[in-house]
Parts: sequence; C-alpha cells; structure tokens
Amino acid sequence: MSDENYLSGRMLIAMPGIGDPRFERTLIYMCAHSSDGAMGIVVNKEADNISFTDLLERLGIIPEDEEIRLPANLKEMPVQIGGPVETGRGFVLHSADYHVSDSTLSVDNTVGLTATLDVLKALADGSGPQKALLALGYSGWGPGQLEGEIQNNGWLHCDADDLLIFDCTLDERYDQALAKIGVDPALLSSAAGHA
Repeated sequence: MSDENYLSGRMLIAMPGIGDPRFERTLIYMCAHSSDGAMGIVVNKEADNISFTDLLERLGIIPEDEEIRLPANLKEMPVQIGGPVETGRGFVLHSADYHVSDSTLSVDNTVGLTATLDVLKALADGSGPQKALLALGYSGWGPGQLEGEIQNNGWLHCDADDLLIFDCTLDERYDQALAKIGVDPALLSSAAGHA
C-alpha cells in the first residue's frame, strides 16, 4: 500500500457483514495507519454508566462539589468507547487549536489526539480545545490486518470532517458517513462478494 492509500485522518465505516459485534454500525476516525499497522478511535459509541464529570471526579481533576463550575458543554459531553484495546485508558480527539509538545499527535492540520491528563485538566478549566471527544480505549490493527479486512468487505472509508467527528449526534454519525459517499444504509446487505 503506498502512502497515499494509507487512511490516517480518514473515517472507517463498518460494513454490516463485519463479523465482529464490537464493530457493528461503527465509525472510526483513523489516527495512524502505516505499514506497521493502524490505530483509530470509534466516534459513535457511548460508554455505559459514566459521564465526563464522573470521569473528572474519579481522576481527581475536579472535586465532587466543583461540577457546577465546569463549562456547560462539558457537562453534556458523553464518554465514548474508542475501541476494544486498552479500555481503561482515555484518549481525547480534539481540534488542532490545542497542542502539547510530546503529548499530542497531530493527525492532520485539523485534528489532534492527546492521551494525557493535561488535556482533561485544560478542558475542565476552559483552556482546552474548542472541540473534543473523549474515548476509553482504541481500535488497533497489526501490519496488513486492516488492509485484509478492507479487502474482505469489512470496511468502507470516507473523508473525515468536524460534522462526523464532533458535531452531529452519536446516533447520526454512521448514516452521515455513508451518505457522504452516496450509500443508503437501507440498501446495505451483510452479504458481499467480489466481482
């Protein structure tokens, strides 16, 4: 696969026949993809039984009685399931207006990924990125694994944008990604073949 075929900065869209229930109707933002493997964050699956403020309290970033001082948008921010790998670790996908040297991976010129507490502290005190998505865990593939899954009709891909990553509701993101490439979700079948 040549560099222009790598999917860093793009969205992966799970096909109905993916064969893994963890990825049914999943949309993944690809943070890194090379001959060494791939890593991405699921952007449309909410974690059960934990809110962003709960997480900040558990990590000691804010005391329990400080929740009222959080910026309004954070109180409503869902904690998402980023994937099945390292599910106890947090990852923040965010707009490029926030960057910490040695901590932030600049995926492209609009999106960064930070996996340190610094970004959560910055969000809590209002100095963080304008747009952010917090996920527990990530999705990962070994060398050639993702390419094989794509070849076996497990995934489609499309350009990423703020609408798909940050702006529309979690429930809308999958269908929005399919619409972006002209696919009607009602017409997708779990049976696929090669011509």
